Amino acid sequence: MYRIKQTLLYSFLIVFLFTNKVIGQILPLSENAEVSIITCGTGSEIYSLFGHTAIRIRDAENQIDEVYNYGTFDFSTPNFYLKFVKGDLQYLETSCTFEEFFQEYLYEKRSVDEQILNISTSQKQALFDYLNASLQSEERFYTYKFIDKNCTTMVINAINKSIGKEVIVKDTKEDKTYRDILFPYFEVHFFEQLGTSIIFGTKVDLKGEELFLPAELQESIKTISYNNRPLCKENRKIMEFEKEKVPFSWWNNYYAFCLLFSLIIIANKNSIYKAYFIALGMLGLFFIVAGFYSLHKELANNYNILLFNPILFLVVYFQIKNNRKLILFTSLLSILCLLAYVFILFGKSYLGIVLPLIITSSIGLIKLINRNRISQL
Repeated sequence: MYRIKQTLLYSFLIVFLFTNKVIGQILPLSENAEVSIITCGTGSEIYSLFGHTAIRIRDAENQIDEVYNYGTFDFSTPNFYLKFVKGDLQYLETSCTFEEFFQEYLYEKRSVDEQILNISTSQKQALFDYLNASLQSEERFYTYKFIDKNCTTMVINAINKSIGKEVIVKDTKEDKTYRDILFPYFEVHFFEQLGTSIIFGTKVDLKGEELFLPAELQESIKTISYNNRPLCKENRKIMEFEKEKVPFSWWNNYYAFCLLFSLIIIANKNSIYKAYFIALGMLGLFFIVAGFYSLHKELANNYNILLFNPILFLVVYFQIKNNRKLILFTSLLSILCLLAYVFILFGKSYLGIVLPLIITSSIGLIKLINRNRISQL
């Protein structure tokens, strides 16, 4: 979905901006020119789990065969990770020849599908001019947002703009939330699935009314009509690969995750539980800070702090101070937070993967409560 590369050399950009693109912007497309949406398959790397979307403009008469995409950013950007978390990291539109694009995906062994759009010559020209003009201006930069602004949504906006109407929209009959839509993409990447599940807040629990993933757009294009005719003139399979089986990981799986927390429960050591509670509390603080600091709305209002609870810091602190009354109070409060958390997660796709954490926390807190209640008696 998001073409993450070390960098696309700016010298490469300049060549296209001031040679091919300047000519291309003023060059009229022929009647036989084709505009298509390119959908690239998912890969095994984390950056390629969602696939990718691009636009291809092909005009054999004018020897044009260009691919435009909005999924590029520069790893050398100062404060790259802070900008990414904050939500003001700049992505940019780039272009290359179709042959270069094809060779890259051939090397990565990722499928490429093409959907030829059934639009007028004037609309093709409008899109061609818009893409080339934005390449030569500040419009090529945009602030990436996970759901609202990415390689897929930017392609949709460019095409809708050239058509002059919001033709490409999602069928809102589907009741899945954004979280439900995303969850299966991490099927064999457990810790990535866990991480994305717990860092997102309430926005991803909304009904998924926007097209934001390549596969979603590809399926929607097949059913959309425009001016009483299908928007998709033809579906082409450019290249296809059998999905490579991800090698089994002894640590990145649900069973290893369960085993880790089973060992914590079996060990039943106060020092281990203290370290465990501190780790959960630190994650909770990160979620709170990220929710306020980040411009990504997906990170706001994160109810996962009910599990990754900063109150656990106080539980550990009062243990160190041997204040049994406050240990009881903060432990009971943490248990209530866990009950509220389970209630919120009931019916959500990721309840099962956080269950080992819920069980481990509950057992540790209940033991603390029993131990200190007996001591007080």
